[in-house]
Amino acid sequence: MSNATPASARHYPAQTIKEKSERHTLSVLVDNEPGVLARVIGLFSGRGYNIDSLTVSETEHEKHLSRITIVTSGTPMVIEQIRHQLERLVQIRRVVDLTDSSTPAIERELAMVKVRGKGDHRVEALRLADAFRARVIDATIDSFIFEITGASSKIDQFVNLMLPLGLAEVSRTGVAGISRGPEGM
Repeated sequence: MSNATPASARHYPAQTIKEKSERHTLSVLVDNEPGVLARVIGLFSGRGYNIDSLTVSETEHEKHLSRITIVTSGTPMVIEQIRHQLERLVQIRRVVDLTDSSTPAIERELAMVKVRGKGDHRVEALRLADAFRARVIDATIDSFIFEITGASSKIDQFVNLMLPLGLAEVSRTGVAGISRGPEGM
């Protein structure tokens, strides 16, 4: 005779479907006060959530408001938890998930990419930069610095193509996002 409890009698059913982690961009309108960013970051680190990208800037000087754009990953339930926890912070005015299909948005990132090389590698780097619409913002005999703007995936592709051509350094701004249409945040 088995002592195993039947599945129908368990309080917690066995997990049958593993929820897939999704990448989300959250736009957070906050009071521009000392310590607000630290509280937002503390919320993430204290609960073990990761931040893939973080961009912060004052957006309305007269109203003392800043926008924090956070790219994070998690299951839909985790993303919803993050939103609700952010909304409970006193200095937060509004939280918008720019990844939500009901509010179409535009996301862009800027990167500066330094590539060393001579001869054929130099020519190929210039050809690829032209194909990706990257601008040369500095040039020496031994290197270029390209400026590229676009979706994060486009920048990732450009950086990966520059690796064998002499990629020396990359500096990225992080994602900036805004919802489409006439409505403001």
